[in-house]
Amino acid sequence: MSEQPIREQPIREQPLLQVEQLTKYFTAKSGPFWRKNQVKAVQDVSFSIHEGETYGLVGESGSGKSTTGRTLLRLTEPTSGRACFQNQDIFTLRGREIQALRREMQMIFQDPLSSLDPNKRVGYSIAEPLAIHGQGSRHERHERVLELLSRVGLAARHADRFPHEFSGGQRQRIGIAKALALQPKLMICDEPVSALDVSIQSQILNLLIELQAEYGLSYLFVSHDLSVVRHIADRIGVMYLGHLVEQAPTDELFARPLHPYTQFLLSAIPAPHPKLKRERILLQGDIPSPANPPSGCVFYTRCPYVMDVCKQIKPAAMELSQEHSVQCHLYHDELRAETILN
Repeated sequence: MSEQPIREQPIREQPLLQVEQLTKYFTAKSGPFWRKNQVKAVQDVSFSIHEGETYGLVGESGSGKSTTGRTLLRLTEPTSGRACFQNQDIFTLRGREIQALRREMQMIFQDPLSSLDPNKRVGYSIAEPLAIHGQGSRHERHERVLELLSRVGLAARHADRFPHEFSGGQRQRIGIAKALALQPKLMICDEPVSALDVSIQSQILNLLIELQAEYGLSYLFVSHDLSVVRHIADRIGVMYLGHLVEQAPTDELFARPLHPYTQFLLSAIPAPHPKLKRERILLQGDIPSPANPPSGCVFYTRCPYVMDVCKQIKPAAMELSQEHSVQCHLYHDELRAETILN
């Protein structure tokens, strides 16, 4: 990654977004008799995001990261839990209240082509949110489109082109411009750079950091790549099989990873120089199905430090230092003492 712009640390006050015990189950039919099964995509996830802060959510595919973001935007409905945005419970809103909320919360998608109408010029797509929410005259919306294109590094002439005429990096800039149109306070970035070349990834990340400083934005940044999240996030939450197993400030998480799964993810990051060697942690097997997760700790089937209690009891979240919490039996005092004695 290239050198990133300097970002001021956000002041810790009342959270802009407070998520408590968020749970999302999907119903799926399987088997010869099409039996209904519950797919436990997200379970009891709690975190907060402050104004001007970037909260990174990382984990393997199928860990529930994207489902968390989509549920917060009400693109899919939660099974249970609570999410307060500016002290307003998102999940109790109806009709026009949800529409008003979406002026404040926007999403940047992994594939911007899927969120742009292929039959419409990009200027129309960027202006569409403004028209839906009745903001400005037609001329004012056009001027706003040109302003946004310029701000994300594109030219005015690009407004008259179709999505297929742009590269992947340019389309992501268009997606960012569209998300910015309504001047939101929170943007949910769902793997926004995973499909881009490394050099383009750096450009897009730096653009997001610049926009955050300029507009006072907050980000929920979803990614499977810890090295990317390190570049932009103030705090990081690590998800595994729908559970938030560890969360901490970015520098502390990289300096002192506690959960065995976090340690595994960090060991998988390539060393910055060929002569530098990094000890790799190898896990047994694949991530279990969310339709049939393990009892007790969901990570015990792959954990190199598994104990009997891990197979029976789900570990509670423990805060071991300021803003650093972990769900792991290794850090319960009595169990840790017992392990040492044995």
